[in-house]
Amino acid sequence: MPPRALRLGVNIDHVATIRNARGGRHPDPVRAARMAAAAGADGITAHLREDRRHISDADIDRLMAEIDLPLNLEMAATEEMLQIALRHRPHASCIVPERREERTTEGGLDAVGQFSHLQPMIRQLGDAGIRVSLFIEPAIPQLDAARALGAPVVELHTGRYCELSGREREVELERIRAAAAHAEAIGLECHAGHGLSFETVAPIAAIPSIVELNIGHFLIGEAIFGGLDGAIRRMRSLMDEARGARAMTA
Repeated sequence: MPPRALRLGVNIDHVATIRNARGGRHPDPVRAARMAAAAGADGITAHLREDRRHISDADIDRLMAEIDLPLNLEMAATEEMLQIALRHRPHASCIVPERREERTTEGGLDAVGQFSHLQPMIRQLGDAGIRVSLFIEPAIPQLDAARALGAPVVELHTGRYCELSGREREVELERIRAAAAHAEAIGLECHAGHGLSFETVAPIAAIPSIVELNIGHFLIGEAIFGGLDGAIRRMRSLMDEARGARAMTA
C-alpha cells in the first residue's frame, strides 16, 4: 500500500512580523503565500492574534480573496475571533491558546478544562462549513476531549519535542507517535506543528497517522539566508523522503 500523503501548511505570520517592525507594506505576507504555493505548499496558515502583532484583518481579507490554496485561520477561543471566522469562512480554523504576554504560542489548548467554553464555538464553526482543528498537547485525555467536542481535526504540539535533545527527545517523540495513533483510532485527523526545522521534521513526518505539518517561523528565518522558495522546497523534500522511507520499512 502506498504511503499516506503528507501535506505541508506554510505559516506566513512572521513575514507580517517583519513588515510590522517598520510599518508600511513590505514584506507582503500575501506575496509570501503565493510563493509558498509555487514552491509546493498545500495550504497557508495565518494566526490573527487579539493584539494584531503580525497578521492583520486586511491580510485575512486579501488571503481569502487572492490565494487559491486552503486557508487555515489560527484563532483564540474568543467571541471576536469566532465572528471573524464566521464572516470569512476559511477552509479551516485551528483554535489555539493565546496569552497577550507570550512571544509565540506556548503549549497546547486545554480541551478538557475548557470543554464547556469550546463546545458552542466548535458547533458554530462546523455549522458554517469550517473545518475545526484543536491545537493540543500529545496527551490522550486531550484527544478524547477533542473527539467528544466534535472537532474533526487535532494538531499536536511539537514544540517540546523540538526543544529537547537526546533521550528526552526520543521519549517525547514516542509520546507524539502514541497520540497520533490514538487520534486515528478514535476517528480524528491528525496534524502536527510548532518549532519544526530541517533537523527535527523527519521523525515527525515519518509517523504514518499524521497527515499534515504546519511550519512557519523556521521557514521564514531560513528564507533570509537562502530564499523562501528554496526553504520550502527543501522542507517538502525532507518530509517526502521521511514518509517514503517509513513506507519502505513498514
